[in-house]
Parts: sequence; C-alpha cells; structure tokens
Amino acid sequence: MFTYIQRLGKALMLPIATLPVAALLLRFGQPDLLDIAFIAKAGGSIFDNLALIFAVGIAIGLSEDNSGAAALSGLVGYFILTEATVAINPDIKLGFFAGIISGIIAGHAYNRFYQVAFPDFLAFFSGKRLAPIMAGLFCLIAAFVCGEIWPTIQANIDAFSYWISESGPIGHFIYGIMNRGLIPFGLHYFLHSVFWFSLGECVRVSYEVASSLQFVCLSPDIVAPLTIGQSVPGVAGSVITEISENVARGDLNRFFSGDPTAGVYMAWAFPIMMGGLPGAALAFYIATAKEKRPLVAGLLCSLALTSFLTGITEPIEFSFLFMAPALYVVHAVMSGIAMIITNSLGILHGFGFSAGFIDFVLNWGLATNAWMLIPLTIVFFLAYFAVFLTLIKVFKLPIPEAEETTNEKKNDSLETVDVAAYVEALGGKNNIKSVDACITRLRLQVVDTETFNEDRLKALGSKGIIKVGKSGAQVVLGPKAEVVATSLKASLF
Repeated sequence: MFTYIQRLGKALMLPIATLPVAALLLRFGQPDLLDIAFIAKAGGSIFDNLALIFAVGIAIGLSEDNSGAAALSGLVGYFILTEATVAINPDIKLGFFAGIISGIIAGHAYNRFYQVAFPDFLAFFSGKRLAPIMAGLFCLIAAFVCGEIWPTIQANIDAFSYWISESGPIGHFIYGIMNRGLIPFGLHYFLHSVFWFSLGECVRVSYEVASSLQFVCLSPDIVAPLTIGQSVPGVAGSVITEISENVARGDLNRFFSGDPTAGVYMAWAFPIMMGGLPGAALAFYIATAKEKRPLVAGLLCSLALTSFLTGITEPIEFSFLFMAPALYVVHAVMSGIAMIITNSLGILHGFGFSAGFIDFVLNWGLATNAWMLIPLTIVFFLAYFAVFLTLIKVFKLPIPEAEETTNEKKNDSLETVDVAAYVEALGGKNNIKSVDACITRLRLQVVDTETFNEDRLKALGSKGIIKVGKSGAQVVLGPKAEVVATSLKASLF
C-alpha cells in the first residue's frame, strides 16, 4: 500500500510540473509587470483547468508505458465523472479531486486493457482503443458512488483542513511539521493536494480602474450579485469587465487568481528555504575540520544556492536526514515555527514552483507584507546556523562530507550518465523491475533492496536511500534524477 501511494505521488509530479510556466505567464501578463492581457490569459487557462490537467497527467504517470491512450482515457473519464456526478447531486463539487479520481481510474484501466484482443469482428475495439471506453465506464460507476458518498468524504476533508486553518498557531505549527515530516516518505504531495489545490474558493473578477486592467478573486457569495459594468466592492471608480465562470480552489490557485487572503500555506516556506537551510549548510561547513573544508565547500555551496534560488530542498535535506535524523526533526519544528510567525505577522506570499528567491521576487506584486520576509529570512539563517552548529558540537552529530573524486562522480552530466555503474550499484540488471523518477529521486521496484551497493550509490551522487519493504526503494540524486531514470530505462527496458 505504501509503495502504491509513493507511485501515485510520482504520478502527481507530471501535472504539477505545469504550474511554474502557468505562474510565470500569469504574473508577466499582469499590469504591474508586462501588462499584456493575452499572456495573463494563457497562464490563467492552466489554473482554470487544473483538475483536467491532473486527470490527464496522473493517467499518463500511472500507465505502464506513458501512453497517449492513457491520457485520452483520463480526459474521457474526467468529463464523465464530473458531469454524471453533478447530474446525480447538483450540490457536489469534486473540484481538484475529480482530476485525481479519474486519473487513477484511467491509468489502471489502461494498464489492464491495452493489450486485450477481441475476435476479428470486434478487433477495432481491441488494445489501446479499449482503454478510454473502459475508463469511461468505470468513471460512470465512480460517478454513481461519488453521488452517494462524496458529501461525507468531502465533509471529512473539509473538517481536517478547516481544523488546521481555524486552530490558529497550533494548526499552523502542525501543518509546518507535517509539510517537512512527510518528505522522507514522498507523501507531502497529498498534503499539498488538500491545502494548495482544494482549501477555500474564490471567483476571479477583472475590472478597469484609472485606465488600467486589474483583477481580484472574491468569495463566490460576494461575486454572485455582481454584473459586468458594476464596480468592485471596496474599489472606488472601478468597472467590472469580466467575471470568470470558473471557481479557483486551493491556496496556490487562489493566490495567483488575486485572492487577497491566499498565501497562508506558502509564505512560511520562504524564510526556511532562502534562509534556514543555507544557514544549516554554513553550520556544516564550520563544523567540518579545517583541513577538509575546501573539500566540502563546493558541495555545501551548491546545496545552499539551490535551496535559496529555486526552493529545491531535498538535496540538502537528504544530506543530513539519514546521518543525523535529530537535525531533521529540528528542521521540521523550525518549519512549524516559521508557519506561526508568518501568519501572526499577516504575511501572504506564494509560488508557482517553490519558495526560492526567483518566486519571491517574481510574485512580490501579489504578496502581502512581503518585505517582512527579508528580515525573517535573515533571522532563520542565523537561527539554523546557531542551532545546527550547537547540536553538532554538543552531541557530536555526523555531518555531510565530501568523498574523494571518483570516475563515477565525474560522470554526472547529462551526456555522460554511467548507466552500467548505476545498474551494478542497484544489484544488477536482473534485480531491477522498474525505474521512474520525480524531481529529485529515482523510484524503483526491485527484486531485493538488500543487493544494493550503498557505498557505490553514494559515490555516484546519492544523498540517501529510502527502502520500502524488500522490493521498493527511492534513491535521492537531486535534480539529475530524471536524466538518470531516462538513461536506465532506455538501457534496461
């Protein structure tokens, strides 16, 4: 079960990968940047159809061969599921979850039926042509089930998310800890699916004021009585030019749609990723023996810069997760504290990719009290540095170290992935059943994880290995994971 959940988490990465380009287009098209309406519309179209994109992306991600027929199955399944469910119960709003449900059904329907062969008189419907048909039928059944039980499921999801959101500092602290605590298991995307893509809703209203086109995302109850030509409540001299037919759901989607209350579940991450983790990297450097510091300087600088600029944190997090788990616990607690502080100060910010400097600057115009994140980032840099260095010194905790240069470590560019070395380190060709990747990890199904040569994987650039039973594993490689996975699949399958 755990292995399957991780596999589903990997499938979520394909549609999530569309968010950065959507956010870039939406921001660059706004009046405070390029003020080009069609660019903003292009980005907004992705956010408006996010559930559909997830249906297609998850179906592809779960399919055995990333087939286009699986994508079509997801598309068909999504339309049937959403329309049939509403026909049964008009009050049901599956929203983002419609994409997840139909994508899962479509992916498995494709895997089960794409090789089915019928007699000659039905041969046209054999193989991959059968997959969308079966996905549609299964989604029809799912629509009937959802029509009966979804209100109860949605009520429980809402109860959990609203408990977190309404519990003040306690709820915020729990969210921050869960956000980091689920990363080692690859389950943090399920937390994101609730808070980033489901919690809260608003309707985007475009309006003109002082010859400038602006937009804001307001509660559906506020928007309901509004019409084109009226003024936006609270905005003097405004004239409404367009009211979106789509409802934006989730903290991330609402933030980029202009909801002035969105960004609660993203702002906290900026001081952690831009300040805290680089501070931890400096602590590791200072804690290293002076004669070895030149060996680790490049590694730690690279990890810190990656976290600061892009918000990609797994390479540095996994550099100390396994060797000093106590430090990772401190990291999770610090994240909870950051969540409390940013929300108590009324800071709202968001990102299309992650909480790095690039998103921090790009989305400044949509944020609230963004300037406060600058001193907070400095504070968390100093706090991480002081706490990590103290714990390392007092408890003599192990820290990331540089290895001697090897041929394997030289072969980590896009053009020179040493496939043979990876295969050997993973127990040989006969041990590897399947290979895939998310942003920073190889995700593997193998015969026996005990055959892994962990020292050799470390020499190849592994930051850590997570074993799930005897047959499942994740190898943390950083951003090159996708390239390595592609090379391995091309060689093995």
